Amino acid sequence: MEQMFSKRHYRIDRSQIAYLRFILESYDGLAFMSTLDNREALIEISYPPSRQADAEALLSALAAEVAMTQVSAPDLHR
Repeated sequence: MEQMFSKRHYRIDRSQIAYLRFILESYDGLAFMSTLDNREALIEISYPPSRQADAEALLSALAAEVAMTQVSAPDLHR
């Protein structure tokens, strides 16, 4: 079964969560952000495989602008 969305996980500065969500939503369907842990500023960004090139280009540009650090997928069942 093909995965419906590709996912990346990042830590960012908590003050940047709303800004990043605003930017991603402005790209209408390119990528979606979920905040997994507000205290830790851990977010998940999902995007459809068909938009991978565009999504990863945007994430690369945003990583420098909002100091996003990619992390491995968290264990949410602990």
